[in-house]
Amino acid sequence: MDSQQKLETDVVIITGMSGAGKTVAIQSFEDLGYYCIDNLPPELLGIFLNLMIESNKQPRNIAAVMDLRGGEMFHSLADSINKLQDATSLTPRVLFLDAADEVLVRRYKETRRSHPLANSGLPLDGINKERGLLSDLKGRAQFIYNTSEMKPRELREKIIEEFSQKGSNVFTINVMSFGFKHGMPIDADLVFDVRFLPNPYYMEELRLKSGLDEEVSSYVLKWSDTKTLIEKLTDLFLFMIPQYKREGKTQLVIAFGCTGGQHRSVTLAEYFGKLLKAEDKTVITHRDVTIRKD
Repeated sequence: MDSQQKLETDVVIITGMSGAGKTVAIQSFEDLGYYCIDNLPPELLGIFLNLMIESNKQPRNIAAVMDLRGGEMFHSLADSINKLQDATSLTPRVLFLDAADEVLVRRYKETRRSHPLANSGLPLDGINKERGLLSDLKGRAQFIYNTSEMKPRELREKIIEEFSQKGSNVFTINVMSFGFKHGMPIDADLVFDVRFLPNPYYMEELRLKSGLDEEVSSYVLKWSDTKTLIEKLTDLFLFMIPQYKREGKTQLVIAFGCTGGQHRSVTLAEYFGKLLKAEDKTVITHRDVTIRKD
């Protein structure tokens, strides 16, 4: 592949003051689906992208933390950005994280970590040196976030809002069914026990079928209690899911459980999986539906 080919990918360089939130930032980009690299020497970024080009595969969006931990190599960051743009037609975007001196000092004291440039052991000495070294890079940054008054959750929300791709499904809902007699799912965020609904297992003609069969789903859905449950859960999900997104959560696991995980839970998981699919990326799984019935 020609090294001059224009890549349809996003490259974000995360840098800034030590203690300003780079760890939270890289985790947020990881949740957005970016290929994330921490403490990448600037000169290796171009090599990494060229390897992706030569592999004939479209690279994923990339976020790389580059800071003073790279030592002398960090000073070549500006040149590396220019070389990368010339070689790949990419223009990396720089996200610079900053915070007030007193906030950074407090954060260092709270974590009991030493500043990488504080040879004297005093955090403020290291912070002052770092500001001087980063002044030019801050001047060419496309995004500057001051995290002095930000909680980690707020920084995460800001990054997700700014860098999430339009039309992409950042938020994923996994709707699953399970049987209580086979154990509770350990990865579920919300669990709903639907064992109070009429059980098709006691209908001889439905016992060996599952909620994936129309006869079973029709049986489960016809009852007034089921209709009431669906109405209330629909209202609950319409309220809760936007709150999860606002919190910065990128996935949600909703589990419906019945006795064996064959009939009622499968029916409800199918129903809500299809309902929620209209707004979000939704995956439906049935953990125990293939277990042989007694």
